[in-house]
Amino acid sequence: MRKLILNLAILAMMPLSMLAQKTLTLTSPSGEIRVNIAIGDSLSFAIEKGAEQLLSPSGISLQNGKKLLGVKPRLRQAKRSSINEQIKNLIPLKNAVTPNVANVLTLQFADNYNVEFRAYDNGVAYRFILKGKGTTDIVNEGMTLNLAQDMTAHLSQCGSFMTSYEEEYSHLQTSTYKADDKMTHLPILLETQKGTKLLFSESDLRDYPAMFLKSTGNNGLTALFPRSPEKWEPRGDRSETITQEGNYIARTSASRSLPWRFLVIGDDATIAANEMERILGGKSQLADASWIRPGKVSWDWWNHWTVWDVDFVTGINNQTYKYFIDFSSKYGIEYILLDEGWNKDVRNPFVTIDDIDVKELVDYGREKGVGVWLWLSWLTVEQNMDLIPFYAKMGVKGLKVDFMDHSDQWMVNFYERVAKACADNKLMVDFHGSFKPAGLEMRYPNIVSYEGVRGMENNQWCRTENTIWQPFMRNAVGGMDFTPGSMQSAQPEDNHSCGSLPQGTGTRAYQMAMYVVFESAFQMLADSPTRYLREDECTRFIASVPTTWDETRVLAAKAGSYYAVAKRKGNKWYLGAITANNAQELKLNLDFLKTSGQLTSFEDGKNAYRIAVDYKKRQQPVSPATTMTIKLTRNGGWCGVIE
Repeated sequence: MRKLILNLAILAMMPLSMLAQKTLTLTSPSGEIRVNIAIGDSLSFAIEKGAEQLLSPSGISLQNGKKLLGVKPRLRQAKRSSINEQIKNLIPLKNAVTPNVANVLTLQFADNYNVEFRAYDNGVAYRFILKGKGTTDIVNEGMTLNLAQDMTAHLSQCGSFMTSYEEEYSHLQTSTYKADDKMTHLPILLETQKGTKLLFSESDLRDYPAMFLKSTGNNGLTALFPRSPEKWEPRGDRSETITQEGNYIARTSASRSLPWRFLVIGDDATIAANEMERILGGKSQLADASWIRPGKVSWDWWNHWTVWDVDFVTGINNQTYKYFIDFSSKYGIEYILLDEGWNKDVRNPFVTIDDIDVKELVDYGREKGVGVWLWLSWLTVEQNMDLIPFYAKMGVKGLKVDFMDHSDQWMVNFYERVAKACADNKLMVDFHGSFKPAGLEMRYPNIVSYEGVRGMENNQWCRTENTIWQPFMRNAVGGMDFTPGSMQSAQPEDNHSCGSLPQGTGTRAYQMAMYVVFESAFQMLADSPTRYLREDECTRFIASVPTTWDETRVLAAKAGSYYAVAKRKGNKWYLGAITANNAQELKLNLDFLKTSGQLTSFEDGKNAYRIAVDYKKRQQPVSPATTMTIKLTRNGGWCGVIE
């Protein structure tokens, strides 16, 4: 009796918040990653990896109509489960099959909502699940990542929610990132003092705005969202400006799961090899995806339709595009693209300029085994959705849709409406001026790529010291239309790119290696067909590189410095490596091979450090016992194929 009275006295002296708080721990299958979920006055989670504390308690909440979920939450049930499955990828950017193995904790709360946490061996994810009726207004979603230590943040800072998602990366300390500094779109990469990396992004983004982050001013990051647009006014011939917003971020079903928020956690190779965005993206909505044909495309815009040694006047005309088709057919390149300029008015997709006949090009391409794609602004598509069946019936294979430049709920839904309409008509889609992949391409695998990157179309402003981050950031969350392939390669100080004779920064081997290193089911050849024809052995290698893969192995990786990868398609292995402005010497272990073979490789020439077009082709036998050393000059690369 005395013991009971003493215990009650001790409890009486404890703060009410401490009495009410409950902490649940979820561990990854290996036990290395732990998520500590606290339920008290608020709902929060903290993350540890081994002995390293990564996140201090970080609050999450949701203002659902008049209800504030996650504030004074009332837990009704905590249910534990596990996932152990193999996802067969319809469009495999990294692997034909991706394991989905996680421990799950589902928290069921009063007020008709759940919060689901997953712990993977390479990361953590969570989402809210609503269980109401009818529709609801999500006024705001709260999330603050309280970092347990000062970290280095690699960010894509933007001045507003209206952005092309092509900003150069900023690199700063989180302790000095101020609350009034520019916000960032996703993904972001964080690095601890011990070198652990945390890649943060989202997936299964549906009928909901994309998340942005800004500094708390106290070594933390907090979420913010564009509000739902209500009124617009025209902005030029290809977009509109939002003039009035609602007082909510999403008006949506009251019974649904909200987007996943995820952190990939590990070393550099773990970040580059992850497939978290795809794992969490959802299941295909297409009953038949057999008609989707990933591949490469000969692109016109970067090289300004510049071909020579011909007996016709080149430009935006059928003769020039037939030249592109003939080139593509010669090298087995699947497509050509008619970029901006093929129609008289950007706003009218049905009236071409006098020198263009799309049907004639489609028919000519069909004879040569080359498909035709068309560029269009998003506003033109939105105002002329009947163009989709019109051009599909004509035989066009896909649409490049451009200049979306914002990611509120309405625009996120636009992506899905276009993807679905195109799928219904067996058209593929490449989104430019777009936000990063966030799961839609899993539900609609006819989306074969996205831009949302500072790619080579930025000419001399596409710098290798920025590009080297792509395998660890933008390309680490899905397909990336970077538009590589300059044959007029240049070191940065020599890149004085012009419209008709553009240059690409990086050595020739670097430009070739990007076809192996970067992931995109729709991969551009950006340079002029005439240049490619004059560089036959380089072009034959580029044209041979697949755009989908059976298996991927990261061989060497250091974010911001170098990246080397091996990718298998059938019984062939392709290898690629790139660096930035520092020369590298990398050791590559080929123990992933099952048999011996012949390696044909392209490396930086002795003078590539100055004359970027200098390269050397080599051949050598290799086996599973081979460890080879490759040398990359500044802004250099290396690539090859084992057969």
